[in-house]
Amino acid sequence: MLPPRHVLMLFLDGVGIGTKDPRVNPFFAAPMQSLRGLLGGAMPHLDDAHRGTPGVSLLPLDATLGVAGLPQSGTGQVALLTGENAAQRIGRHFGPYPYSTLKPLLKEANLFSKIEAAGKTAFYANAFPSVYFENVGDGKRPMTAIPLAWTMGGRALSNGKALASGAAISADLTNERWPMLGYPAMPALTPQQAGERLMAILQRYDFVLYEFSMTDHAGHGRSMESAVHVLELFDAFLEGLLSGYDGGSTTLVLTSDHGNLEDISTKSHTRNPVPLLVAGNAHRDFTAGAKAITDVAPLILKLLH
Repeated sequence: MLPPRHVLMLFLDGVGIGTKDPRVNPFFAAPMQSLRGLLGGAMPHLDDAHRGTPGVSLLPLDATLGVAGLPQSGTGQVALLTGENAAQRIGRHFGPYPYSTLKPLLKEANLFSKIEAAGKTAFYANAFPSVYFENVGDGKRPMTAIPLAWTMGGRALSNGKALASGAAISADLTNERWPMLGYPAMPALTPQQAGERLMAILQRYDFVLYEFSMTDHAGHGRSMESAVHVLELFDAFLEGLLSGYDGGSTTLVLTSDHGNLEDISTKSHTRNPVPLLVAGNAHRDFTAGAKAITDVAPLILKLLH
């Protein structure tokens, strides 16, 4: 089988596989028509966490990595980006930012750099407003693992100009927050249009990563109404993305760093497994043998070889 020309990684912060209970798990309270359609009509849960169709595989990944305590974003995202057990290296889960002694690992072994070293092109699709750059520059806001890994290679984060031109995607998908951040003329998008835009961006690169963190924020908020809204937003985005999807040329990889949103009965993270959803002609080869979040980066590199 020929390797795909493009790999799109959708990183959803704080999404695990939970119980089949719409009272606590918004994945069973929201319609999620696009995601359900992709998975053959059924949503995974702890009692039945595997899904398979002719074009899609979904399986659970361990996010605890053999370390006591609740998984966190800092160590979880470093593990996803490097394939190394970051939590085990420092003896604990840590977040939301990468632990200081993990930064050399992130710089040397992140997925973006490895893909480029193999002669392929990579892109981090998120756009950031000027206030973000100001806060980072003033030391008020440390970078989380994904933007940090991207900039460690000397690459620039996308800004408001890139977003307005269609060359990047907002963290909120629709750009609705940007007027409040000093961009009154920022064009608004529907989530479907954002999905279509991301697929257009992907055509210019071998690998693109888009980070959606509203899921983790909604999980910590513990509001079912807000959680369902965020999932409906993402599902509409997925609808737009899939409208131009070709499984022969593109592999879609969706995963997370730790559980949270799937159980709003608790404000903390969970030790639940996280999903690894892979769509495209290579989905079975990609998911074969995957057991933990440390398996994601090596599998992407193998897929792009």
